[in-house]
Formats: sequence, structure tokens, C-alpha cells
Amino acid sequence: MAKVRITQIKSTIDRPKKQKATIQALGLGKINRTVEVEQTPQIRGMINKVAHLVSVTEL
Repeated sequence: MAKVRITQIKSTIDRPKKQKATIQALGLGKINRTVEVEQTPQIRGMINKVAHLVSVTEL
């Protein structure tokens, strides 16, 4: 499986609870925090839900 690097670039202040929960599930929570995860359909779906808050780099 391919890996992706996800970096949070915007705050979750004034965002819906579902978006905040998705950011937490990805292992983020603070601006500029980065995680590397396996690219699965579930992860790709979570990234799509919060695409405006994160930047994604394929590894």
C-alpha cells in the first residue's frame, strides 16, 4: 500500500463536530502537525471530508 503524508494547515475552530472528529481520527489536532498513514479507502474518504483543512502529499 502507498503511504500519504497529511499536514493540518487550518484550524478546526468554528467547524462542525464531524470535521473536528475526523481531524482527531487522522491523528491531527494542531496546525502544522503531520502524520504518515497507509492510503486506504477509509483514509481517503476522511481526507476528502476535511480537504479544506489539510494538505496531502503522496509518498
